[in-house]
Amino acid sequence: MSKVTIYTTPTCAFCHAEKQWLEKKGVDFKEIDVSQDPEAAREMVQKTGQMGVPVTFVGDDFIVGFDQARLEEAVKNA
Repeated sequence: MSKVTIYTTPTCAFCHAEKQWLEKKGVDFKEIDVSQDPEAAREMVQKTGQMGVPVTFVGDDFIVGFDQARLEEAVKNA
């Protein structure tokens, strides 16, 4: 099972950029499209208080937005 989960929507440019970045870094991740999964969207908001995407979970920690520096550190330590 992947340690990285990214909540996305198809129209989110930052989501696409982050997925490309993760792929380039060779990081396996699970993608959840919250526009197609209302239960996952509710779960994301409950866990983070955030309604925007991308929201990325690395283990139990979450990162809001495409924050390369935080992602780099988080995946290195995962």
